[in-house]
Amino acid sequence: MKKLAIFIFCFISLMCNAGESSYSLFSPDKKIEITVGVTANGNPIYYISKQNKSIINQSSLGFQLVGADSMLCRDLRIVDVKYSSFDETWEQPWGESRFVRNHYNEMTILLQENNQLHRKFKVCFRAFDDGVGFRYEFPQQDSLNYFIIQDEKTEFNIANARSAWWIPSHAEGSYYESLYRNTKIAEINSNAATPFTVALEDGRYIAIHEANLTDYASMTLLPASSTVLKCELVPWASGVKVYACTPFVSPWRTIIIGDKLGDLAESRLELNLNEPCKIEDTSWIKPMKYIGIWWGMHIGKYTWYMGPHHGATTENMKMYMDFAAKNGFGGVLAEGWNYGWECPYYDGNWFNFVTPYPDFDLAEICRYGASKGVQLIGHHETYGGVRNYEAQMEEGYKLYQQNGMHALKSGYVKPKFDKTEWHDGQYGVRHYRYALEKAAEYQLTLDVHEPIKETGIRRTYPNLMSQEGARGQEFNAWSADGGNPPSHVTILPFTRLLAGPLDYTPGVFNFKYPRKDQRARPQSTLVNQLALYVVLYSPLQMACDLPENYEGFKAFDFIKDVPVDWEESKVLNAELGDYVTIARKDRNSENWYVGSVTDEHARELSIPLDFLDAKAKYVAQIYADGAKADYRTNPMDNVYYEKNVTAKTVLKIKLAPGGGQAIRIVKK
Repeated sequence: MKKLAIFIFCFISLMCNAGESSYSLFSPDKKIEITVGVTANGNPIYYISKQNKSIINQSSLGFQLVGADSMLCRDLRIVDVKYSSFDETWEQPWGESRFVRNHYNEMTILLQENNQLHRKFKVCFRAFDDGVGFRYEFPQQDSLNYFIIQDEKTEFNIANARSAWWIPSHAEGSYYESLYRNTKIAEINSNAATPFTVALEDGRYIAIHEANLTDYASMTLLPASSTVLKCELVPWASGVKVYACTPFVSPWRTIIIGDKLGDLAESRLELNLNEPCKIEDTSWIKPMKYIGIWWGMHIGKYTWYMGPHHGATTENMKMYMDFAAKNGFGGVLAEGWNYGWECPYYDGNWFNFVTPYPDFDLAEICRYGASKGVQLIGHHETYGGVRNYEAQMEEGYKLYQQNGMHALKSGYVKPKFDKTEWHDGQYGVRHYRYALEKAAEYQLTLDVHEPIKETGIRRTYPNLMSQEGARGQEFNAWSADGGNPPSHVTILPFTRLLAGPLDYTPGVFNFKYPRKDQRARPQSTLVNQLALYVVLYSPLQMACDLPENYEGFKAFDFIKDVPVDWEESKVLNAELGDYVTIARKDRNSENWYVGSVTDEHARELSIPLDFLDAKAKYVAQIYADGAKADYRTNPMDNVYYEKNVTAKTVLKIKLAPGGGQAIRIVKK
């Protein structure tokens, strides 16, 4: 990735003078201040404020290890402090914004025990204009070589919290596929997953997460009081949290700080705390829209396993490829093409990742697609049997590469891997990284379902293009509660999507399914489905409905036109849980796209277009809810019209209950 500017300066090494117990670090704009010190008992602590208003009150740092002298969180002193600053602008091969500025001031605190062991570790803090990251670093040392972490003592003592938006973590076995709760911190009754978003009393917002989760356990948050959240690491089956060997570093603990809600979504802090791209040639990594038989399976038209209603057949794939070529889609997803779906009790050890069912001719389908400029997107479901998967991974990836395939969707439908280990413990983290790095060797991009949460690794390995890790569209096909409520998609941009791209699979046009149970369906209007292509970012976007359901609809033009790779992105307005409007500029043209969605309430919003080129004229192609549109009674009602606009225009838009608006703004 091209770095446009690099300035590394101001390296200063400071030795602690007698009596000094705290040190401060400011963000480049001087608004955010981090203070780090030790208490009288030698407990390391930190504080964070912005513009002299507390964000994080006194919070603890440190570890509990396994074995004698286990407490590495007390009787410590600061023995060295180093400061530095860094400023660069780097280019993403794809993303919600093309260029990312990475500008921070850094302070690294070296702590050492006062006892005879003299064990030491560092805490490295980075202050950005949009938030803070910090991590632990264990240098190689005689008194600490191989060690086991039983508990990480990191705390987040949030000042003036109004309420939090959160979902339960791994213990519910839901792969982050829960509806978000909005409660007081004291009302949280389980470990909460991150990103964890908090509304403060003064109108500001923060989001707690982690970056560069590598060979470590995922962090969850557990209330220790009405204001304090304690870091809880996902354990191994043995109860151990992390196995480590010096030199060793933890993931970054991150706190995005926004003066307004949209600042959270516009932050790139997570990416900046990951290493630069390790893939020299990224030309094979291409964002695209795709279609496939996935929705047909969830609504009961097709089966994953072979039989009279098998979906992944040569005939079906060719039909879908014809539709993709006709409408400008880059890929067709095939699920259920390989032996193992007929296995009993969802046992992942039955899957064969190189042997197709007899009615699926892999080579012929790939040849046919290539002749039309469409690639087959592969699929590997594991049911959590990762040992079986890893044993076949090399051969399975090689098979795809030999057939000219560059995209793979993987799945892990079991909360515990190999029936013993949580998918977001250190065991699972190691597997996901192994799969990602191995995929890069075979020039395969990944769309991971039931994933480990994203932590910005896509900067280092941009072949990690999208992930699920949220309650997605499939719940609208069969969920007993009727599907995702309208508010769900107004929450995701400021919670789950802070971690990275989301494969939500929008694009339902037919709200009546060929199923006996008619309770579940998208709790949205048709235009809301269009707006999701802008609101919910992914470089891989699916048009999920059956091809025949798109025929004859003007609204389908928006799905064909909307890009998946962006020059820049802006949150125009938002209220968490109520509505959100996002504008994005196409990376490959001068066109802009706007998506707006609302909850169950109808709304009228004003959308200033001052982000447009002030010297240019545009035409806005507007897809809007019809006068009688309502997600409950009339989801299909929609209108299309065009309007001449400039940067001075303020659009007045109306959103139906559960509705939306999708706008393509074309430069004249």
